[in-house]
Amino acid sequence: MIFETVVSTVSADGKPHLAPMGVRYRGDDVILMPFKPSATYDNIVGTGHAVLNLTTDVRVFAGCVTGRRDWPLVPAERIPGMRLQAALNHVELRLVEERADEQRPVLRMARVHAARHGDFAGFNRAQAAVIEGAVLVSRLHMLPAEKVREEIAYLQIAIDKTAGPDEHEAWRWLRSAIASHQAAMAVVRDATAIQKQAQKQTPEQKS
Repeated sequence: MIFETVVSTVSADGKPHLAPMGVRYRGDDVILMPFKPSATYDNIVGTGHAVLNLTTDVRVFAGCVTGRRDWPLVPAERIPGMRLQAALNHVELRLVEERADEQRPVLRMARVHAARHGDFAGFNRAQAAVIEGAVLVSRLHMLPAEKVREEIAYLQIAIDKTAGPDEHEAWRWLRSAIASHQAAMAVVRDATAIQKQAQKQTPEQKS
């Protein structure tokens, strides 16, 4: 099973970085599979540490995939790193094994310390919809536009029925990112069409 979390890391010079990430639990260890290249991968390999943050503030998920990564952080307790201030729970991790892969290396992380900071009442449907929407936004470059439209239309039902102010704000960020991407793709398609039309013209037509 894959669980959606927010992973915080720091670079070798102490610059923090947040990234939503699906993780697996294997006994007491945590399995991370960051994309390569990525700041998360570089930071973990460079420092040997990461922090797993569990939160119901889905604005963090939506924010990270729409360029809003400046969320309040506090120092980790046992490792050199930072944790999300809004985390209900956090787990401090140490890298113990890397299985190389050109695209997504497998990092086995050992638990160094865990702490609870609040109660988890469970995700409502809107929060789950925002997380799914954030995954879609992170893969806009890989997915057909029609699939994105279908998925967003379905997720919109949960937003309309169960979202609170935070979920509505996060959803607006995601919809805006999708609209911007689709507009950019339309410009590319128009430019391509014009170029193809020009290539089909005879020398007389071009003159």
